[in-house]
Amino acid sequence: MDGGGRGGVYNPRTVEEVYRDYQGRRNGLIKALTTDVERFYRQCDPEKENLCLYGFPSEQWEVNLPAEEVPPELPEPALGINFARDGMPESDWLSLVAVHSDAWLLSVAYYFGARFGFDKSDRKRLFNMINDLPTVFEVVAGYAKKQTVEKSSISNHSSNKSKSNTKGRGSESQMKYAKMQGKEEDDELEDEDEDEHGDTLCGACGENYASDEFWICCDICERWFHGKCVKITPARAEHIKQYKCPSCSSNKRARP
Repeated sequence: MDGGGRGGVYNPRTVEEVYRDYQGRRNGLIKALTTDVERFYRQCDPEKENLCLYGFPSEQWEVNLPAEEVPPELPEPALGINFARDGMPESDWLSLVAVHSDAWLLSVAYYFGARFGFDKSDRKRLFNMINDLPTVFEVVAGYAKKQTVEKSSISNHSSNKSKSNTKGRGSESQMKYAKMQGKEEDDELEDEDEDEHGDTLCGACGENYASDEFWICCDICERWFHGKCVKITPARAEHIKQYKCPSCSSNKRARP
């Protein structure tokens, strides 16, 4: 597979290239464990052989058997993630896979650093760039910076804004799914909102809150998501009485 897949020829050689490689692989893994979680769950059948979760620079992911060559061209992710799937609560299993995924991402990044001779300053710069992003575990488990502390106040703020935007029509769902930051009547309120909620992170992609984007909150886990990340538009949100994110929806899946 080319483009950074197993056995591919893609070799990032600069700090910036290694960081972009890390970002792409990270985004693919986050996608597998959040928005694509139902498909990921199905592919991790405990009856199959040892399986690994791979993320690629193209932001794609794959569940597959480990590489056959010894030693492998790149460090390999955790082996046998499928065996633990049915032995613990699904949220715990996903968190466990996320932790191992973070370790794998760092090992790949620093493998490239060692291979292409990064010096102390290069390694430090790479670490600082990587460290500015939430880990896969933080995104998947909902422990991103200030997420737990702020989600209650954000929910209240969104509800208050929705009441004015819907002009009295506002059912609970309409208030819940209005834009987190629409056009404010007062510039001071807009600045205050940016300061208060700027550290909120999308539960799917891990990116920060932005005032010009539509966000939606899961009624089960109370995590916030970009509408585009979970394929929900403002118009569609108006008709949803209770929104469940992909992860929470998968928890209701009928088990064999």
